[in-house]
Amino acid sequence: MSKAFTRENDNPDDDDDLEEPQPLPKGLKNYMTPPGFQRMQEELRHLLRVERPKVVEVVSWAAGNGDRSENGDYLYGKKRLREIDRRIRFLNKRLESASVVNPQDQKNREQVFFGATVTYAREDDSENTVTIVGVDEVDSDHGHISWISPIARALLKAREGDVVEVRTPAGVEKLEVLEIRYAG
Repeated sequence: MSKAFTRENDNPDDDDDLEEPQPLPKGLKNYMTPPGFQRMQEELRHLLRVERPKVVEVVSWAAGNGDRSENGDYLYGKKRLREIDRRIRFLNKRLESASVVNPQDQKNREQVFFGATVTYAREDDSENTVTIVGVDEVDSDHGHISWISPIARALLKAREGDVVEVRTPAGVEKLEVLEIRYAG
């Protein structure tokens, strides 16, 4: 069979190392902070204006070098283009569905809502500080947790001094809200 009628990549396992972003759970809004929305816009702009054009140029050059079946630059470039295009589609969908919520606009600063930074104490007297952000802004190294995570759900609408319960694999854990802050 002619190469013109075969798929470039007949091995579906080659794309297994690509991590698919998680879809939003049905019926939930895609809340996002202004900085998170801006970071996603910047990433999309960078992919469209810098990354993709560079890879297209390499693929075009490599395609002109003859046999594509053993041309590493061509094969890698096409795979990278698929990855970039997948990420562009994902970013476009997430940005279109985003509901940007500015924590600075929160009127009721006595309770935990989206965008709050909350310090709480665990039963073992350890203290943790988390900021409740959108699902695409999660960064556990910096204490940013998704508003749909079990801890965030338990903390939502709590006030300083409240004790809330969160279900963990080890059982129910009680958390005491020590402080609530909003940026700005």
